[in-house]
Amino acid sequence: MDNFDEIRDKLPVAPLEIIAMDSAKDLARGVDSYIVQSRKAEISKFAFDPSIQGYQRDTYLGHARCPRFGTGEAKAVLDDSIRGKDLFLITDVTNSSITYRMNNCVNHMSPDDHYQDLKRMIAAAAGKAKRVNVIMPFLYEGRQHRRSSRESLDCAFMLEELYNMGVDNFITFDAHDPRVANAIPLNGFDNYTPPTPFINALFDHEKDMIIDKEHLVVISPDEGALNRSIYFANVLGVNTGMFYKRRDYTRIVNGKNPIVAHEFLGDNIDGKDVIVMDDMISSGESMIDTARQLKEMNARRVYICCTFGLFTNGLKAFDNAYERCYFEKLVTTNLNYRPSELLERPYYVEADMTKFLADIINMMNHDASMSNVHHNSDKIHQAIDEYNSRAFLELDEHA
Repeated sequence: MDNFDEIRDKLPVAPLEIIAMDSAKDLARGVDSYIVQSRKAEISKFAFDPSIQGYQRDTYLGHARCPRFGTGEAKAVLDDSIRGKDLFLITDVTNSSITYRMNNCVNHMSPDDHYQDLKRMIAAAAGKAKRVNVIMPFLYEGRQHRRSSRESLDCAFMLEELYNMGVDNFITFDAHDPRVANAIPLNGFDNYTPPTPFINALFDHEKDMIIDKEHLVVISPDEGALNRSIYFANVLGVNTGMFYKRRDYTRIVNGKNPIVAHEFLGDNIDGKDVIVMDDMISSGESMIDTARQLKEMNARRVYICCTFGLFTNGLKAFDNAYERCYFEKLVTTNLNYRPSELLERPYYVEADMTKFLADIINMMNHDASMSNVHHNSDKIHQAIDEYNSRAFLELDEHA
């Protein structure tokens, strides 16, 4: 593992235990596999220290479940002892594929249901685990992060509630607004962004990209995604731009103010490849409209990179947009549930986050500095250098 030197001489906080909620089983299995391989491959004094039992194991996944009664009520059950363990709970609140029966009817679990099951599991572990860490890639109620009228502050309340229950650390990815951490200023809140997996995924599928200001630009689809787009553009050494959403604030459609138009602010993109960065795709209407306008501005190729692909209105609109050549590739991470039909689409590319998440868990278990995970521009530069070298060799061979 790349960051193993950071933890080689640091004592683990406690024996590692990972519990995956039903919503995150696939992700957790991949993460567990990386940790098992890394701890067996690397020489560590902890593997032979009799005072630290279970440092090297065949799996770090614990057995737990949330059975439900016929009324829909549930309880959490830990089938293994977690006493004295450094416990990591992984959940995906967006996984609508999980179902349960209530009054002889089949219900799909909502984010509220997943959150309640997470609290049940925390309650079952209370007072037994050495430390409780929650990994929630998609921040529950993250879009309800500020109050603009008489309304609830759901995300802030969620964070306060979990820490009152005894959670020690909270890990999320690409929070819609990271300032929600202000709700718990004295507690651990880590928000990670995935630019390295994005660039690796693009480089694996595109062989002729040119990474410079004359051939590539990074675009933010709205003002909310501008910070991540600026960071990504600066690391790549290219320019950036953004679209400004003009909304109709006189009415609400499907819970939000409808977008009237997208206005572009930035340099000329004529003939350039464009990477569009955002935290999520919900219905996808805004992203497709952004891609369409970029092509009308004569962008060469449009690549969409979003941490979470939710596709709440299905994939038909993206299929149509792809057929019209609005975009070349759509890249999302595997941090949340993706329908099987998405994985079969010719335009879809997955940015694998399992190794990234395994690094986080491994380093937190050793109480090591997370700066290498937070600030990974060196890894991006390394990926760019390797890509440019590979492209140069291929060009030389063809010549």
